[in-house]
Amino acid sequence: MRPMAASLQKVGFTTVNVDYPSQSGPIELIAPEVVTLGLGECRKSGAQKIHFVTHSLGGILLRYQNKHLPIPDLGRVVMLGPPNKGSEIIDKTRDWPGFEMFSGEAGAQLGTDADSMPVRLGPVEFELGVIAGTGTINIFTSAMLPNPDDGKVSVASTRIEGMNDFLIVGNSHRYIARSDIVFRNTESFLRDGTFLAADKAAADKEVEGE
Repeated sequence: MRPMAASLQKVGFTTVNVDYPSQSGPIELIAPEVVTLGLGECRKSGAQKIHFVTHSLGGILLRYQNKHLPIPDLGRVVMLGPPNKGSEIIDKTRDWPGFEMFSGEAGAQLGTDADSMPVRLGPVEFELGVIAGTGTINIFTSAMLPNPDDGKVSVASTRIEGMNDFLIVGNSHRYIARSDIVFRNTESFLRDGTFLAADKAAADKEVEGE
């Protein structure tokens, strides 16, 4: 997320880039630590409204924490490639030997069944823009997902009830946070609560062409 942070700093945002060990425990343990750390650093800077830009699991951590301890100074949120309805890859691989060694406990909670964490969290109640990718650099994992997908999460699974805007880009899951189109649309949503009309129109046209 460093390129994203640098891009937002250039246009006037103060940023805190929070790293975390995604395999260190379940979502219930990771979310309070990570979100509280980010909020604390932002509040030290004097922020009155705190926006979030999350990638993948980060969006689920924020959803979990805000549901269990609502954030009073939460501003707008942009999620990049979030498994908001879980990932079909987890459904298909959770019984493989050594699964949790690679996914961690938090990853194992990201299935698409009714008991998965993303599904149980329900609709969002904050201003949210979701950016989903359609590129992939892993043919093997992409084959486990409904098309279109970003190699880790299907476009359909990124959607969530209550979101305010949605944008599809041609990036893979790994590199979606390093794209100029994602930079400028993240800035747009954080400032105005909407993605750029020209980019949404171009994405819609591309999808129709498929």
